Amino acid sequence: MLRNPHFPETFCTEEQLLEELYRQMLKVVRHKLWHKPDAGDVVQEAWVRILENRSSLREQDKLIPWAKTIAANLAYNANRARSKEVICETCENEYNIHGAMSEPELMLELSDLLGCLDPTTRTLLLYKFYYGLKDREIADTLGVPVGTVKARIHRSKARLNAQVHDDSPRT
Repeated sequence: MLRNPHFPETFCTEEQLLEELYRQMLKVVRHKLWHKPDAGDVVQEAWVRILENRSSLREQDKLIPWAKTIAANLAYNANRARSKEVICETCENEYNIHGAMSEPELMLELSDLLGCLDPTTRTLLLYKFYYGLKDREIADTLGVPVGTVKARIHRSKARLNAQVHDDSPRT
């Protein structure tokens, strides 16, 4: 018999503890996930992680919070992966819409979009996406904080995305 972590004065079987652990993890994952049908897969992955890392659990009475944290982190990872899939699907859809364009036409459109930006923003985006520099390297080069670089890149990408989707005149 094991002590019930929620009610220390009561005891439960190992099977009851595992069922409670599963219920708690599933509850957390369903709450955190954007795409609810992935919940079972995420909980299953959490079980694997728990079994692989069980030696890192120092206090057995912290099993359920530890498992819930692992499940929540995996749910966040699943959300992040799902958002990347959505971005890739969007890019593929954009490519299918513009699929008839030749590579030179695409380069010309990209050049036009970049030409609409102020020189600092254009340089920032080129450093990041053309030259592949890290945010820290860009910050050091421009003499600004890393947070400023990240914010400017984020705003610039949003502005370009809005321009592409609005099909409005680029000024």
